[in-house]
Amino acid sequence: MQDFKLGAVESRFADLIWLHAPITTSELVKLCAQELSWKRTTTYTVLKRLCERGLFQTQDSVVTPLLSRTEFYARQSEQFVEQSFDGSLPAFLAAFTTRKRLSQEEISEIRRMIDACEKE
Repeated sequence: MQDFKLGAVESRFADLIWLHAPITTSELVKLCAQELSWKRTTTYTVLKRLCERGLFQTQDSVVTPLLSRTEFYARQSEQFVEQSFDGSLPAFLAAFTTRKRLSQEEISEIRRMIDACEKE
């Protein structure tokens, strides 16, 4: 199974790419220097790591996402439920709701999602 976990700094870096993509590597280096106080080598090292993990690609010095931000976090959530709750979404919801009470708005939204899944 592909690892869909990012550390805090990797998440900030990935968010910069998703926000500005497509972006040239030179623009990314400048952006990371400004936003993360990184040197060029750090930017290239982390970019290479995330490209190897299948999140982004670099072609002709242009960085583009292979997964959207939404798709990445959806897969990360699936991986968490799989690893922590044996893939059981009801078990996850049961654990989640024992510590946090859902608002009426959240309950309505979950119902809408379930209804949409049933129609498909």
